[in-house]
Amino acid sequence: MADPLPDVVDRVDYDVERGKIREFTRATFTTDPVHTNPATARDAGFDDVPATLTHTVVAGHQRDQRAFVDSLGLALERVVVGSVMWTYLRPLTAGDHVVGTRRVVDDVQRAGKRGGTMRIVTLETEYVDADGAPVVRLEEVLIERGEQR
Repeated sequence: MADPLPDVVDRVDYDVERGKIREFTRATFTTDPVHTNPATARDAGFDDVPATLTHTVVAGHQRDQRAFVDSLGLALERVVVGSVMWTYLRPLTAGDHVVGTRRVVDDVQRAGKRGGTMRIVTLETEYVDADGAPVVRLEEVLIERGEQR
């Protein structure tokens, strides 16, 4: 394995915008009007339209993904996403401003099925709101397959 990895890999901040929520709702075929109609959202108890549950992936558009992968010493062409899990502490809604700090929480080598090794990197991003209160935790597992022989 390469040099020890940095604890904090990167940070991202962005505004949760009603228009982006609408776009993401369309892209994910979400039909619940609570995500697009402010009156429906308020009737359901939200301050504004809530983001869909996977909305934090839009943070990827604000990050330098190449620099992130390079900082981990991964070969991008051999990386696949093993899993992603979201834990919501409260709903994200239009008007929120969040800051996400991504950290490496595990980095291991395992034997591959066809010989060689796989590198498995587990990352956690904690998103906090403008008051610094945690809102969402995202766990990602990246798998770097061994080189083909």
